[in-house]
Amino acid sequence: MFGLSEKVMSYVGTALGVFLIILLGFIAIKVLMRITKKTLERSTLDESTYTFILNVLKVLLYIILIVVILGYLNVPTAPLVTVLGAGGAAIALALKDSLGNIAGGILILVNQMFKKGDVIEVNGKEGYVDSIDLFVTTLKTYDNKVVTVPNGVITTSVIVNYSKEDMRRVDCVFGISYDSDIEKAKDVLLAVTESCPLILNEPEPIIGVKEHQDSAIAIDLKAWCKTSDYWTVWYFLAEQVKLAFDEANISIPYPHVDVHVTK
Repeated sequence: MFGLSEKVMSYVGTALGVFLIILLGFIAIKVLMRITKKTLERSTLDESTYTFILNVLKVLLYIILIVVILGYLNVPTAPLVTVLGAGGAAIALALKDSLGNIAGGILILVNQMFKKGDVIEVNGKEGYVDSIDLFVTTLKTYDNKVVTVPNGVITTSVIVNYSKEDMRRVDCVFGISYDSDIEKAKDVLLAVTESCPLILNEPEPIIGVKEHQDSAIAIDLKAWCKTSDYWTVWYFLAEQVKLAFDEANISIPYPHVDVHVTK
């Protein structure tokens, strides 16, 4: 009876020890995460970068906590390492896509392909980068849809970052009829660009005939602006060029077909 009581007390003591380790471990992890977060927030790292670091750190700290608990319970480490090695290989094969996504997330942050708030196009999807997590990158489209793209897909796809540079060129094409004065049309386009304060003087706007289409002469207008002003400038040009052409009596043709009837 006395031996049974000792065993019970031993189990209770072990259980209390494990409980204390778990409790102190959770507290320590919470404190370390808070300190690390404040440190990273004061650094020059992008928010998505330090969020990724925090996620990885949390996983590592919990792994360490599990190892400490197993050590307290005197669990033999040699068989455990063997089992973990075999299990790790099996898990790696089963979760190769997930591991690829984690590696992709690391590559995104290391190579600084984009950051939170950038406008990117990847795998046919375009939107603002909302977050970069361990496995996926989340985009928000212009109409507020949420698009989730696996990091592994991103690193194997062509990425277009529309926000990487401070300046961006607005490319427009306007058609005028073959009866219209080309030089006059170019002067009108130049005047429109000069009337917009958001269009930069350097580099200078480019205006020239692009091609002869079936029913129109296509004229290129390429103007530079700050990246943040891109859509404002684009809509300005689309509207003001139409109004300016109307005022200058420059016609914008539409496709038409001449039908000749013979008897």
